[in-house]
Amino acid sequence: MMCGIIRSFERALIGAAECPACHENSSWSSTRSSRGFQIPIALKEMIRGLTTAAATASINPSRSPPPQRFTCSFRTRRQIVSPPLALYSRHRQFLRLISYSLLPFASSSTACSSEKVPIPLQVICPLLRMEGLWTESSIEKNKGLIEHLQQYGSLKSNKVAEVMEMIDRGLFVPDGNPPYSDSPMPIGYNATISAPHMHATCLELLKDNLKPGMRALDVGSGSGYLTACFAMMVGPEGHAAGVEHIPELVAVSIETINRSAAALLLDGGSLSLHVSDGRLGWPELAPYDAIHVGAAAGEIPTALLDQLKPGGRMVIPVGNIFQDLKVVDKNLHGSISIQTDTSVRYVPLTSRAAQLQE
Repeated sequence: MMCGIIRSFERALIGAAECPACHENSSWSSTRSSRGFQIPIALKEMIRGLTTAAATASINPSRSPPPQRFTCSFRTRRQIVSPPLALYSRHRQFLRLISYSLLPFASSSTACSSEKVPIPLQVICPLLRMEGLWTESSIEKNKGLIEHLQQYGSLKSNKVAEVMEMIDRGLFVPDGNPPYSDSPMPIGYNATISAPHMHATCLELLKDNLKPGMRALDVGSGSGYLTACFAMMVGPEGHAAGVEHIPELVAVSIETINRSAAALLLDGGSLSLHVSDGRLGWPELAPYDAIHVGAAAGEIPTALLDQLKPGGRMVIPVGNIFQDLKVVDKNLHGSISIQTDTSVRYVPLTSRAAQLQE
């Protein structure tokens, strides 16, 4: 079944690339002019990236609001039938990859509207929302979310699971959004709180550099959720600093953390949040054992490399249309090694003015 979907998807994209109507669509035209290449070439590159990365990709579609949620089960002969776990873990990731690779070309607010989406894309527009078919949207408590992440392999270590259970995600998601759904949620000012599986992934990658007494930097701290998790892991003898260039978000995150399990660490000074350009890091507390960047950079900022402690690790999404989560390690002699963990989709690491204009 999935092979048929893949082939149909590729045919539809190729048809869209050759369709004159596609080039008249404003979102497609802007992409062509701003990127400096023709849409057919871009789509061929997109197809190549999708088919090579789909099997293992873990997507954080932060640029656009999450798709509409659907009920996971369906009724037949008065019995409830749910998709098997293998279908969830592999095919959901593939559909998520398709959905959020297409969103730059089709406005999320009209993703299934025949008025603004080119005709060939209407064939695959339902894929923009199919990711919700296999999402556990019925989770109502933070503990249930943690069990869900453990069940599907995002959470592997007990330490990370304990911290994510102590810091209740529901406090950091604005009212009106499902706080425990495994999707990013808008927090205002064109920013989001990342999907729980991406928080779990980054914490797992950094856990050996978040031991008691160590120092951590969270660039683009946004809601403050991950900064609070860092603080719980490094403890009162360490320090976790968050840097965010939207003052209003910093104010809200401080208020939220004061209602969380990390409140004492904030009061004690081992957790701090600062208004600043995250691309410059936070030199006052450098060097850091762990650095997390919550937005995609075109290239790794030199200032962050300089503030990474020998023996430290940084996790940062890098790329524009196609993004990869990079794991940057600095050895004890100061040499840098970079590995790719997975394909992702984050908002861009940019200036405050550019973010507010998007």
